[in-house]
Amino acid sequence: MSRSVVSQWSTPCLILLSWLLAGCSEPSKPRNQSKEPIPVPAPVTGRFAFQRMYIQSRTWAPDVQPLRLSSINLKQVASAKGKCGAWQATFVSPQKSKARIYTFSVVESGDVHEGVLAGREESWSGPRGQERPFFPQALKVDSDEAFATAAQKSSDYIKKNPDMAVLFLLEFTPRFPNPTWRVIWGESMGTSDYSVFVDASTGQYLQTVR
Repeated sequence: MSRSVVSQWSTPCLILLSWLLAGCSEPSKPRNQSKEPIPVPAPVTGRFAFQRMYIQSRTWAPDVQPLRLSSINLKQVASAKGKCGAWQATFVSPQKSKARIYTFSVVESGDVHEGVLAGREESWSGPRGQERPFFPQALKVDSDEAFATAAQKSSDYIKKNPDMAVLFLLEFTPRFPNPTWRVIWGESMGTSDYSVFVDASTGQYLQTVR
């Protein structure tokens, strides 16, 4: 083959090769690595959490009855007007003579796990102190409704303490004929100087404790 023919073929090949090398040498464009922020889960009412824990507790013992339901304030989820990031319930089984604590949380937070978590069984021989088990059907008024009722009776206190933490306790004692929501202003029930009782079956305001 003559040199002219080789030259005719080699020139286009060299040009094509130079294009390919140039393309490979170009720096790759950085990908858009921006991610949308993960939305923070919203707090839930006590009844919402209770229903999910109650369903799980029924798999442990069909005869379970609630003994207590209390709110848990989390740093990751802001509590608001009767809604909290986590809740804790104690259920008892007369047949087993056992009690068991369940928690429900919308996020992972320390010892509190997302979703429903069952604790260990504990012995339970019947009511101790004032608390009594109650029928789940008696819980007709949710925690946000209880807060609204309590807030109406506590406008002066709320104005003086606008940033005060609020806790919720659902229990049944001889003090009132039905289970009650106790709306508690303060970091704990022991240190609180103000709380309001609301009937958990009727929604009626019952009493203010100072």
